[in-house]
Amino acid sequence: MLPQVDIENDGLVPDFEEVVEPSKAHKLYIDKNRCVGFVDEIEAMKQAIFLMLSIERYDHIIYSWNNFVELKDLFGMPTSYVASEVPRRIRECLLQDDRINEVDSFVVTTHKNKVHVQYTAHTIFGDITGEKEVIYT
Repeated sequence: MLPQVDIENDGLVPDFEEVVEPSKAHKLYIDKNRCVGFVDEIEAMKQAIFLMLSIERYDHIIYSWNNFVELKDLFGMPTSYVASEVPRRIRECLLQDDRINEVDSFVVTTHKNKVHVQYTAHTIFGDITGEKEVIYT
């Protein structure tokens, strides 16, 4: 097929439609170790974010090295370093998913050996507020 040219607008005429695939996923019941039914859109995104922030990058050969979070190397680091680094790593991790447009509104609190981070992920389905706690000693 030869491309069609629109002379008035100096561009190619698109002869295809862009299709957005559904975000349907199996419903995980973490506390019961069960997978029953399906979820879609915002609930599927909440579940995807939970999984992305729960699996350490490079630890499992079955997962792509382009996904998940790197937190293991923060163990033993000073509190100030961990508190500044965790939001960046969460943002970097979540933006790998093309359904997430932006991650912001970070609130970082530190306790004895824990850094607690709250954030907002802006997805194509709506905003999701989440939190992640990192124990670094």
